Amino acid sequence: MVAERPARGLPKMPALPSGGLMTRAIGANIKTHVEREWFGSPPHRLLLSLPKPRGLAAHPHDPRSVDPEHGRKILAGIMTLSGGALRVGEAGDPFDTPSPTRRFALALHRFDWLPDLVAAGSDGARRSLRLLDDWRRVFGRWNAFSWSGECLERRVFHLSCAARALAAEGSDAEVADLALDLARQARQLFKASDAPERVLERAVTATIAGCVLAEKPGDQLIDRGLKIVSAQIDRIVLGDGGHATRSPEAGLELLFDLLTLDDALGQRGRPSPEAVSRAIDRLASATRFFTLTDGQLAAFHGGEAVPAARIAAALAHDDAGPRPPHSASHSGYERMQGASILVMADAGIPATGHLSRAACAQPAAVEIVCGKDRLITSCGWSPEAGGAHAFRLSDAASTLSLGDGSAGRPLSGFRAHALGPWLVDGATEVEVKRHDADNGVWLDITHDGWKRLGLSHARRLFLDIAADELRGEDSLIPLTPGDAAGPRRYLPFAARFHLHPDARASIARDGKSVLIRGPSNIGWWLRNDAVDVEIAASAHFDHGQARKAGQIVLKSQVRPEVGAKIRWKLTRAEG
Repeated sequence: MVAERPARGLPKMPALPSGGLMTRAIGANIKTHVEREWFGSPPHRLLLSLPKPRGLAAHPHDPRSVDPEHGRKILAGIMTLSGGALRVGEAGDPFDTPSPTRRFALALHRFDWLPDLVAAGSDGARRSLRLLDDWRRVFGRWNAFSWSGECLERRVFHLSCAARALAAEGSDAEVADLALDLARQARQLFKASDAPERVLERAVTATIAGCVLAEKPGDQLIDRGLKIVSAQIDRIVLGDGGHATRSPEAGLELLFDLLTLDDALGQRGRPSPEAVSRAIDRLASATRFFTLTDGQLAAFHGGEAVPAARIAAALAHDDAGPRPPHSASHSGYERMQGASILVMADAGIPATGHLSRAACAQPAAVEIVCGKDRLITSCGWSPEAGGAHAFRLSDAASTLSLGDGSAGRPLSGFRAHALGPWLVDGATEVEVKRHDADNGVWLDITHDGWKRLGLSHARRLFLDIAADELRGEDSLIPLTPGDAAGPRRYLPFAARFHLHPDARASIARDGKSVLIRGPSNIGWWLRNDAVDVEIAASAHFDHGQARKAGQIVLKSQVRPEVGAKIRWKLTRAEG
């Protein structure tokens, strides 16, 4: 079977000149300041409180796993969040204590600790009520950080799922305060405009909160939320189940939230919209597609390699789903499966505009799993990594890099502050050809991410099933062939293969071949015809924390008027 197509189905925005971006950034900055003044004003706070909630109704279930042991540590006075720790004592107030890092503060105000603490039993629920009261005393009226959409979205979700358990241990006054907190914050979610790429996720969360609140206040939230969900869901969940940001992890997290919404609506006696049920099926299929043979999720475009247990929790509602397809053409990914080798390739255009806040300039990047060892990956950048936006550039993934440039870049400075770190100047055309045969799979990916240097990058892959090896060829092709007899100008380029932190590599005596071993200690040779081969230092992010890793760099030079190529082969080592 031969399939040839351009990348399609991805949300695109027309490219804006730098002046257009600046105009948009100025408008966004003004809007942010106006909203901040209004949101903190007494009239707005009053509007958020009306109509007053009249109790609790549904008790939605979040399929994500919880860690009661972490909850017991919080009861003992030690709070560990996002790689940071705070010792507050058994009755201490973490909201009146400086947080060790911004990431810790973000997780604290998102209430990321709440599911684990409630899972610790009645003592955990009572401690949660005290912590909620501590938060309300300091931040309950208004605070630009704590009431930002970044904190608000997950806090509303966690409070919604924990409300019934908290109410069982609280007094009538505490339950009334809890319901009012939830109503005010869910209403504010509809007004927060700081992350337009998360309009769907925030509407889902507000609707879940509406299911938790009884009678008219809850019904109003449900009706408003479902209207937005119906308008947005088919734009964000693509035809193959991929998320419009092209992040596999973003799709998985949306699947969790939609499953929670489906459960909450059922408890309120309201059927889920057909579009929600359809999106759940698509997202589950995409999760299977992106799950590699090491049991974890492929890590692309700001998504991390999610552990197998979390993936299983998302698919528990449909554990006998269909076998994943080989291609996700709407999302722009290709999967090649051999006897021992699995390749996941980025074969699409990076998301643009507000959907590109976590997009990476890494077209034709690959992740390679041999057996159950993830050997070749990327730096695994995600928004949890903080401000390390350099890891979104081309040389931070297993693809080709040219000179010291990148096939796209994140915004910086004022424009990034106002709009977010959008990805700009990335590839705008990607062509994919795939041929599945009895003896193997051919995959050709060509993109124009280097067009400003007059070159396109073509990556040809052949997965030989019989020989159990992967052959690759990375070519730089002149977009407009020049005069080969003219002045000679050379640019350095490299095919990079970032190693997983658990993999190690060594160069053979020939100075070319590289032996790679993963945790299973099975060796794989990476042979090549590059001018020079180097094993260099790299980093890999797990949950925002950097781990030491390495990368194999196959180096050569190219004349832009002529082009050049590097060929390589990954094959199992004997013995």
